[in-house]
Amino acid sequence: MKSSELDYELPPELIAQRPLERRDQSRLLVYERDRGVVRHRRFEELPEELADGTLAVVNDTRVLPARLRLERPGGGEAEVLLLERLGADGLWEGLARPSRRLKVGQRLGPVELVEALGEGRWRLRLEGEPAGEAPLPPYITERLEDPERYQTVYAEKEGSAAAPTAGLHFTPEVLARLDVERVTLHVGLDTFRPISAGELAEHTLHSERYEVSAGAWERISQAQRVLAVGTTSVRVLESVARGAPLEGQTDLFITPGFEFRRVDALLTNSHLPRSTLLALVIAFAGV
Repeated sequence: MKSSELDYELPPELIAQRPLERRDQSRLLVYERDRGVVRHRRFEELPEELADGTLAVVNDTRVLPARLRLERPGGGEAEVLLLERLGADGLWEGLARPSRRLKVGQRLGPVELVEALGEGRWRLRLEGEPAGEAPLPPYITERLEDPERYQTVYAEKEGSAAAPTAGLHFTPEVLARLDVERVTLHVGLDTFRPISAGELAEHTLHSERYEVSAGAWERISQAQRVLAVGTTSVRVLESVARGAPLEGQTDLFITPGFEFRRVDALLTNSHLPRSTLLALVIAFAGV
């Protein structure tokens, strides 16, 4: 598939810059693949759209305050975005900018640059725990007044550089009407990186850490029907369904022609043009 087939015009003024007061009042487009039927509803009506016996699988990762605004030695601004913890001794992988002005061994406040990995990525050492801001997507240009609005109501295991955004619409009231199981995938920014290659097959995804408990997988594997909440949940479920261990790293890249083995329904947001997430949705629902 050519990457250009994932292009469409997205007027910037149509990208919401702030959340609704009530999460579950967002609009919900329902598409039935088998009949080609489209319905327009509200998110609070999601339980009414699900068949009996449906198990909703959510990603309970929690977003780190991973965006660190720092200062270079001698002055000048710098920014570090923590992507993944590499060990117990403070080692992380992250993005740092302005990358061309940074050097191995340099200190930026609590951050020491250890090794340049290319494409703006660094191995670095952080003193203490992350204490920055939530790293909002680049298409959100307004300041977020309440950082908890960029967490799902079921967020639990800290480790993501971005929210699994499909889940942001849930309220405790909607969750209470569903049969829910949890998995964890810590979202890296690579998920949102635009596809620059001409063909989808030429694009590679960096791996992301995931974890599924044995009890959760037993319920998921035996469920009559599974609703994956978000593309991150899809990648966990389809990785394990293909024999991957219950805990590890996945670089599964789902593109048109993919055979889904455990996901029967998908709940997802709209996605940017020329993104890997849009390729996944097309693989599931068709062009």
